[in-house]
Amino acid sequence: MLSKRVLQELIAATKKYPTGLIVLEENEPKFVVVSYDHYQRTVQARKKSQLAAPKKVLVTGGAGYIGSHAARQLLESGYQVVSLDNLSTGHREFAQGEFVEGDLSDLVLLEELFSRHKFDAVMHFAAFIEVEESMKNPLLYFRNNVLNGIHLLEMCRAHNVKHFIFSSSCTVYGEEATVPISEEAPLVPVSAYGETKLIFEKMLRWHAAAHGLQAVSLRYFNAAGASLDASLGLANEHSTLLLPNALHVAQGSRDVLTINGNDYPTQDGTAIRDYIHVLDLALAHQFALDYLVENDNGRNGKFEVFNVGTGKGYSVLEIINAVCEYTGHMVKFEYGPRRPGDRPVVIANPGKIQRVLGWQPQYSDLKTIITTAWAWHKKRFGNF
Repeated sequence: MLSKRVLQELIAATKKYPTGLIVLEENEPKFVVVSYDHYQRTVQARKKSQLAAPKKVLVTGGAGYIGSHAARQLLESGYQVVSLDNLSTGHREFAQGEFVEGDLSDLVLLEELFSRHKFDAVMHFAAFIEVEESMKNPLLYFRNNVLNGIHLLEMCRAHNVKHFIFSSSCTVYGEEATVPISEEAPLVPVSAYGETKLIFEKMLRWHAAAHGLQAVSLRYFNAAGASLDASLGLANEHSTLLLPNALHVAQGSRDVLTINGNDYPTQDGTAIRDYIHVLDLALAHQFALDYLVENDNGRNGKFEVFNVGTGKGYSVLEIINAVCEYTGHMVKFEYGPRRPGDRPVVIANPGKIQRVLGWQPQYSDLKTIITTAWAWHKKRFGNF
């Protein structure tokens, strides 16, 4: 039993950090202390999902970074989950629930899967996501992200699956979008990857209107972090993302980090981005599914879009400095040229998702993002 002094310290800590704090032991996340209000909200959300939400969900890309976290969130909230992944970038050991290895281009597999399981909902994460690769090989991205998405929608229609959550991206917005970026900003993608996300959103909108589909598209910004127990995280050794590459340098498996551009009109000359913890993303997907179920009148289709971000941005140099602070290791870097299409500042306006779904980020402070990512990184790629 905790002593009176320890209890007083925990109460004081939760008042100082109302969204919660992670308790570390030897730099490893062990458990989380949250305010009583946040605990009550979480309990009520889980009770609500268990009473009203669909019971069986197909998670495509379920062995990937975000898909595996979302699938675990569903399982912990009482859903049944089937994770489908072709393992081209996913990892079998990350898949949650029942795992099926396969591709969305395999219509025979999809027919068998939908016939056998009678899904209540689909969460669609399966996609190619590298912006630079999409510019070099756009047809690869249109075939996988668009054509295979058509296969999935056709199966939903044939098997009367009425609830659909789509993993979209802030890359659907144009370069001239006003910061912070709202859902009403101009949709003018500057990459083939962003174009594939926008095309699928348009297909969802028309499909919902024609066939009564209830759909939500979640446009998230920069996903980061890892599970609190360091069992799930980003396992791509060749990622183009800033944080995992900075951690590789901190760990010693990479010599230097290249910063793409130091002449932006920002406080330190480097680009600013909105980072959202993957656990907050996972919860946003569950909230979106609950929203569809609770507002389904059984007749008309629905299509909604929500930004998923924090409304706060960090520069590249701020991220690097924080990595040095929270890992205890230096990150050597050098400056390189800007990447085509990179904007100086990309920050979400998350007002709509907060207002409509009642979602709030709980883990997306920079310390939690980096310490959970670092614990995962050391476990996955080895200490030094």
